[in-house]
Amino acid sequence: MLTSTQHKLITGILPKGKGIDVLIKLKDEKSIITANVDSARGMGRLTPEAHRGIGEQSEKEILNVVVSAEHADAIFEYIYEIAEINKPHGGLIYMTRLQRATAYVLPDLPDEG
Repeated sequence: MLTSTQHKLITGILPKGKGIDVLIKLKDEKSIITANVDSARGMGRLTPEAHRGIGEQSEKEILNVVVSAEHADAIFEYIYEIAEINKPHGGLIYMTRLQRATAYVLPDLPDEG
C-alpha cells in the first residue's frame, strides 16, 4: 500500500562498524524501523596510484533510512551527530526526495514465555 505523505531517503556512507549502531539507535530512540544497512568496499577517486591494489580497498557501510518529509531534517541532523560524520574519515550523508513509498509495519507478535 502506497502512503499518501511525502518521504525522503537519507543515505549515509559510514566507516565499517558504525551502521548497525546507528540502526539500533534509530529504532530505540526515534522508533524508526524503515532503515537498512548494507556493506560495500572500494576506493576514493583521490587514492594514490600506489595504493590502488585489490587489498587496499576500504570497507564501508551504507545506511538507508526512509522518513517522512516532515521529520527528514531533524533525523538527518540526528544521524549526522550519532554517526560522527563531522569527524575525519567519518563518512558522508545526503538526502533525496522519494517519488513513492510503501507503508511498512511490523506484525504484532505474541509474548514469548
